[in-house]
Amino acid sequence: MKTKIWKVSGSGHFTQEDKRHLREAADIIRAGGLVAFPTETVYGLGANALDERAAAKIYEAKGRPSDNPLIAHISSLQELEPLIARFPEAGRRLAEAFWPGPVTIIFEKSGQVPYGTTGGLETVAVRMPSDPTASELIRLSGVPVAAPSANLSGRPSPTRAGHVRQDMDGRIDLILDGGPVGIGLESTIVDVTEEIPVLLRPGAVTMEMLRELLGEVRIDPAILGPVGADTRPRAPGMKYRHYAPRAELTLVEGGSAAVTRRIRELVDERQRQGCRVGVICTDETKGSYPRGLVRSIGARSDERSVARNLYAVLREFDDLGAEYIYSEKFSDEQLGQAIMNRLNKAAGYRVLKV
Repeated sequence: MKTKIWKVSGSGHFTQEDKRHLREAADIIRAGGLVAFPTETVYGLGANALDERAAAKIYEAKGRPSDNPLIAHISSLQELEPLIARFPEAGRRLAEAFWPGPVTIIFEKSGQVPYGTTGGLETVAVRMPSDPTASELIRLSGVPVAAPSANLSGRPSPTRAGHVRQDMDGRIDLILDGGPVGIGLESTIVDVTEEIPVLLRPGAVTMEMLRELLGEVRIDPAILGPVGADTRPRAPGMKYRHYAPRAELTLVEGGSAAVTRRIRELVDERQRQGCRVGVICTDETKGSYPRGLVRSIGARSDERSVARNLYAVLREFDDLGAEYIYSEKFSDEQLGQAIMNRLNKAAGYRVLKV
């Protein structure tokens, strides 16, 4: 398969050529094909969410386990009703507060949504993205668009079209290149099918924001640590190894001075063994690491830049052939909860305390 790549304006001010590309992309979706496209979170790999065979193509292209549910993307609230069995008050409040935007809501599914899209579950995950390219593509398609991140399963999610091409070239029909994404981490996922809403994946809509809106919100144990092999994932990103570079990633936890000292020692030790070693740090500590492949992912005072840069840096280490990566840890508060969730999963929960 030859994968086409078309540039479109990321601003929402579409040229006539952009509009033609979007119409052709929508035609591919309706015909059962696969289109990668930008969202405000990460690039998604889209197919018709109501077509079980199209959903199967997503799993095949990504090498994704078939019990890992997909998120159905919509462009207006009117498109939600046919997909769900009921619209509970917590879901309504979330949609009113955060849609369009980076939050996915899990509902009881209607009979219209095939089990091939939901990973065999009786629930459906739905999001209304705010990115103008994503919204227009979904609107033109005339169907909800199932779209996990547009990368090989387990790899760091793509935050620009070049990342998608690395993983998906020859596997999908089309990549819409709308430039770098704004957030850089996947959406927050909240399950509203239970009496008390449950946070299944942290994201840019933080736990603090959810509790301010909804009151009590529980945290699923999968956010805090690895789950058993026999656990059935209720949402994307819960069960399987995710976001991971090819190198062995270790998180180093402790006081700032102790962490930088220990990472320097580990880098020296690995380099004596002839290994290529990466370091993930911040603007504040970058000068503390004289050796290794040192990459800052932003300032600690600017969590949004850290989130936006994380996956690109992990992918850069792959490009550089790093065999080991050592990373500083970050706060678990606010957006830091999502950053640490992704880093913990990428490291397989490998943490060195100093």
